[in-house]
Amino acid sequence: MKSRLDREQSLSFLEFNYMILQAYDFMELNRRYGCRLQMGGSDQWGNIVNGVDLTRRVLDQEVWGLTSPLLTTSDGKKMGKSAAGAVWLNAEMLSAYEFWQFWRNTTDADVGRFLKLYTELPLDECERLGAAEGSAINDAKIVLANEVTALLHGREAAQHAEATAREVFEKGGIGDDLPTLALSASEIGDGISVVQLIVRSGLTKSGKEAKRLIADKGAKLNDADLTDPGLMITAGDLAQPIKLSAGKKRHALVTLDG
Repeated sequence: MKSRLDREQSLSFLEFNYMILQAYDFMELNRRYGCRLQMGGSDQWGNIVNGVDLTRRVLDQEVWGLTSPLLTTSDGKKMGKSAAGAVWLNAEMLSAYEFWQFWRNTTDADVGRFLKLYTELPLDECERLGAAEGSAINDAKIVLANEVTALLHGREAAQHAEATAREVFEKGGIGDDLPTLALSASEIGDGISVVQLIVRSGLTKSGKEAKRLIADKGAKLNDADLTDPGLMITAGDLAQPIKLSAGKKRHALVTLDG
């Protein structure tokens, strides 16, 4: 905070008081529910210690904190919900296919470490797969994606996700497990813009971002380059599902509901 203030960078009220709020939260959890342990990443150590101290001073209760090293990718980026592309465990927030894709897209340098951290494979097998090079490392990534997805969503879901990925990426088809936006005829009306579809399908967060994606030639409609941000999609166009793509790795289906 001192460095932020020294650089005259903006600091919101929430940021400035975050440590106090987290400490108070720990104390209230102890008061109301008897919570005696707070766990978190190593970056939360100061916040947790303040909660331990506040609880001792106000409630005369002894509580504890337990931290572990932050999980980061090989380039030092934090893995968590505050970072872009959060890996949610709830299938309603992140489908089994998207979860599988996250692990399939792991950088080469992280494969061996992630196999050891997130799968139940023997360590020597993790070492062998992590040391793979060339095209073999892609096979190792598929093993990683299958093993982690199977632990969370079941082996069948992992197999479906792999089959969908092969259909989409190797055969240029439309996989059944792709994230799907189902629209009713009333929602479509006389037509709905492709920009809206890109946003509503979750491929971008805003219309401005969708238009930029199209301008940068990063958007595709049924595997063909999408160049017109003003394109309107009608109910007739959705007689068959259409596939929208953002780059090479992110896809979604749009279907007509009923």
